[in-house]
Amino acid sequence: MDSISLNDVDERSVRILAGQVMLEGNLAMPPGADGVVLFAHGSGSGRFSPRNRYVAQELQMVGLGTLLMDLLTPAEEEADAISGRLRFDIDMLAGRVIGAVDWLRENPETRDLPIGCFGASTGAAAALVAAAERPEAVRAVVSRGGRPDMAALALRRVKAPTLLIVGGRDVQVVGMNQEAIELLKTERQLTIVPGATHLFEEPGKLEEVARLASKWFTQHLRREEARAAA
Repeated sequence: MDSISLNDVDERSVRILAGQVMLEGNLAMPPGADGVVLFAHGSGSGRFSPRNRYVAQELQMVGLGTLLMDLLTPAEEEADAISGRLRFDIDMLAGRVIGAVDWLRENPETRDLPIGCFGASTGAAAALVAAAERPEAVRAVVSRGGRPDMAALALRRVKAPTLLIVGGRDVQVVGMNQEAIELLKTERQLTIVPGATHLFEEPGKLEEVARLASKWFTQHLRREEARAAA
């Protein structure tokens, strides 16, 4: 598919029931989307995270829909800003990502599309647990500066091809990802971006994340689409 202008992307607010809570999200669909990527934020981020919005827009321009959502309610965000505990509650976060995956499978705009998950920080652990719990739905996973080690019990059950992207200067997280990739039994790859720190704030580093993610998702989600059409 040729590159798409963001002016052609249809973006709207959505509400997602995940368990007992209603979560806010933004669904953006380019014309003729090949798949849809669910973003699982971490470390207190939400759907307005500038880093994930940038990556989402790059995915939209290669023909992939995106769902950015808040994994915490406004009240929970206030509590987490003080305690910092909810962002590390992987079981709760994963349950909400699973709820969003199920929503995508039921939503008329997305129910026939293969699903990918893009996770950042602790959101990456939640995305990997969701992939393990919904192997028939989640077809690819990308982690940016993620904590896959926090999903250790689920990693062996992940079937989706998984790309782990880590900044070369994020030394502690590099080690965590090196240990985690040994537990994955599916197609997997660890890519270390030289000179990047945890948030990939250095010039050109987030662009590299977007390039790597776009390549991984287009390869695996389009492959799944072609397989389904055969």
